[in-house]
Amino acid sequence: MKAKTFWRHIKESLKSIKRNGWMTVAAVSAVAVTLLLVGSFIAILMNVNKLATDVEEDVSVRVYIDLAAEEEDQEALQQNLEDIDDVEQVVFSSRDDELSQVIGSYGDEFGLFDGDDNPLHDVFILNTAAPEATADVADQAEEFSYVADVNYGGATADRLFEVMGTVRNVGGIIIVALIFTAVFLIANTIRITIFSRRTEIEIMKLVGATNWFIRWPFLIEGALIGFIGALIPVTAISYVYLTGFDRVMEFLYGTYFGLLEPNPFLIQLVVLLLAIGVLIGSIGSSLSIRKFLKV
Repeated sequence: MKAKTFWRHIKESLKSIKRNGWMTVAAVSAVAVTLLLVGSFIAILMNVNKLATDVEEDVSVRVYIDLAAEEEDQEALQQNLEDIDDVEQVVFSSRDDELSQVIGSYGDEFGLFDGDDNPLHDVFILNTAAPEATADVADQAEEFSYVADVNYGGATADRLFEVMGTVRNVGGIIIVALIFTAVFLIANTIRITIFSRRTEIEIMKLVGATNWFIRWPFLIEGALIGFIGALIPVTAISYVYLTGFDRVMEFLYGTYFGLLEPNPFLIQLVVLLLAIGVLIGSIGSSLSIRKFLKV
């Protein structure tokens, strides 16, 4: 396409956007509302995915060592635990270390149990290769000698993994459905605009204009409407995310969990939403004009 022709198409698109004032507002609004929902769900889904990853990485199997175990018994138990499939790392935590963690979490009053009065067990902490393997690793660890107890959260951890998986799947389906909805809305809105210009299109066809010559201004118009419509949710989501980020992180302070850092997450989300806006605008225009090119 020649530069002169391209700029002509740009001018025609801008004239059409201006000429069809309320139709343009309706199309931009349809894109803005839909992409606001899409962007919000993407932000929520990505952060839920991060939370799920944080939880999965934090889940471990705690093997409590029998108080009667001697040093050589502990060494043999550690070797057996390291030989379990799906166990990536075995970390030893002494009963004194365990008590220090309790004191740090619940207060100095637990310091009364220091020394020989410490009722806690030495512990082997097992990190697994995959969260799904946690239950199986725990079952195998229970079979070894000098194991007083095994804990990994049991049904609670299994239920958490199930819920996180469901949220990921449902969120993905909702996002795809919203994108298809956006294409449908903008296609129907632009179809009304094109319908009002059907006579002009028919005349252009009769005088020999090619389909692509006629199509390009509408494709550019759709892309511009999609881009303008995307600017609104991009601005809104960025403002809300940046404003709420510090507050949420303060609330989660002291935990292993957190939100995705605004940089680069917001930059990626902005680029994605703008690209989706341009894409669905172009696709919507293309779908709308096809029937009017058949003269």
